[in-house]
Amino acid sequence: MRCETFRLGDICTFIDYRGKTPPKTSNGIPLVTAKIIKNSMIQEPQEFIAENYYNEWMRRGIPQKGDVIFTTEAPLGEVARIKTDDKLAFAQRIIVLEPNTQQLNAGYLFYALQDIVLKNRIAARATGTTVIGIKAAELKKVEIDLPPLQQQEKIADILSSLDDKIELNNKINENLERQAQILYKHCFPYSVDDTLPDGWCVGTVGEIIEIHDSKRIPLSGAERAKMEKKVYPYYGAASLMDFVDDYIFDGKYLLLGEDGTVVDDAGYPILQYVWGQFWVNNHAHILTGKRGFNVESLYMLFKQTPVKHIVTGAVQPKISQSNLSSIHVVIPPEKLLIEYNYWAEPLFAFIRTNEEANKSLTILRDTLLPKLMSGEIDAGDVTI
Repeated sequence: MRCETFRLGDICTFIDYRGKTPPKTSNGIPLVTAKIIKNSMIQEPQEFIAENYYNEWMRRGIPQKGDVIFTTEAPLGEVARIKTDDKLAFAQRIIVLEPNTQQLNAGYLFYALQDIVLKNRIAARATGTTVIGIKAAELKKVEIDLPPLQQQEKIADILSSLDDKIELNNKINENLERQAQILYKHCFPYSVDDTLPDGWCVGTVGEIIEIHDSKRIPLSGAERAKMEKKVYPYYGAASLMDFVDDYIFDGKYLLLGEDGTVVDDAGYPILQYVWGQFWVNNHAHILTGKRGFNVESLYMLFKQTPVKHIVTGAVQPKISQSNLSSIHVVIPPEKLLIEYNYWAEPLFAFIRTNEEANKSLTILRDTLLPKLMSGEIDAGDVTI
């Protein structure tokens, strides 16, 4: 594939947001920070700045829909594209890249920044020991190989079609989960402070969960790096961390963060609904339910159960087994829980199907990306 080589600074306008971030508010203009750029997307912003600060803060430039976002440190090298015309403010450690020549397609730039070739070139110019980062001046010097524009567009179209399918499945799953939660609240509307009907009672979490933490086995990064057949998910306190060559759990479970990242900004627990064959480190509680609660209804219960008051540890937040088990909750009659589980199961089955489809789509995208970028596969030969 015929390519020309350019420096990023010669074909992109850089918008670099430096300086002290304006005071954060509970509402206003969404503030995009480096920590919410994940999986090549902007996650839901949890912080905002006031409207009257917006113009001053964004004086360096107002990004446009389609522009590419790049995180310069903590973490380095996460990318996303702006997909809205709504106002967004960008925090420090983020650079927005806008193509300033017709020789560069923004979609191609977005995927090129995820390719190992460009990642290695960026890493070679990064600095730091504890925190690895790159300055805008150095990022501008990084070279990118550009095929003809038509080829760039084909590559971007192929990869974006896969990402669009993944995003659609994610939106469907969010809607399905909302339906399950609305149904749960309709079936179980009482709080621990309410007068309860006959057959209902206030109990503790310890009465309705089975804890499987004793089966956990942590694996170091060095141990995981030596593994060759990395096919089984390896979960941490808050997310999927890696893949490993064996599993210790098989089935449906609820993971609840034990230490590290254990609560969200609203004080609710960090939860992961997982299934199949997988491994968990020692930073997440592994739960199943009892007394009529299955994994799904337990998941819905914890989605509306604040836990911030049981978190201990100033430096390393922690939710201990004993504190988790001590939380007071409403325990409905087992018959009603079984009925809820019956109606909710098709929703969760659909969620699992979509998630499995996304795993396959992600593997396909990640396999195609370097081959399309290198020219090993001709974009004209690919049909999605």
